[in-house]
Amino acid sequence: MKIALIQLDIAFGKPEVNYAAAERLIREAAAGRPDCLILPELWTTGYDLTRLDETADPDGQTAGAFISALAREYGVNMVAGSVAAKQASGITNTMYVFSRSGERVSAYSKLHLFKLMDEHLYLQPGAAKGLFELDGVPCAGLICYDLRFPEWVRTHMAEGAEVLFLCAEWPLPRLAHWRALLISRAIENQCYVVACNRAGSDPANAFAGHSMIIDPWGEIVCEASSNEQILSGELDLAKVREVRGHIPVFADRRPELYR
Repeated sequence: MKIALIQLDIAFGKPEVNYAAAERLIREAAAGRPDCLILPELWTTGYDLTRLDETADPDGQTAGAFISALAREYGVNMVAGSVAAKQASGITNTMYVFSRSGERVSAYSKLHLFKLMDEHLYLQPGAAKGLFELDGVPCAGLICYDLRFPEWVRTHMAEGAEVLFLCAEWPLPRLAHWRALLISRAIENQCYVVACNRAGSDPANAFAGHSMIIDPWGEIVCEASSNEQILSGELDLAKVREVRGHIPVFADRRPELYR
């Protein structure tokens, strides 16, 4: 599976600017004929949370139509980062996933809200898992702060997911945590981790970039710099089964005692 990660420098609170930038980079990346593209967290608005009543996307319809059309045009799967989606119950931070035919196959809302960036004041948490399939491969999609909850990641992997897609706006001061946690999640779950962070800064934060693909042994397949860029890498999915067969972590679990 060939992956292209769109490490976008997100314009703060300017959806029209971000749609134009995302389309340019998606078209550039799609020319390399990847199997899947992934965008970062809140790529339409950034962390302009105080104005989400104005800029949030009703049920993700605008972003969904935009991504669906590009997925269908290029015949590429799209893990469409996340957007602020206005729901009946409030605004959620929701990752949408689309197949090569443009069909929406998943909508996962961030379960763990990050209080240090005031998410809990403006967003509603999700209440469902982020499992889906791409080209028959079982996958999971999670968002940024979810990475710090190994039990939530393991919940998905224990149900057979082989690839963890993570979109983020991870700040630069915690770059070392980003790298260490991503590598740890790959090793302990014997899976590929595909993590797309944003580049650039907003009025309150500088962001780390360093999007990455990590294999089931914890080896880094590819890693971006801190700048806006397209990062490409390939997953050898047979390696997931090889590693899980060699060290049978999932078979040796004793979840009845983990409470």
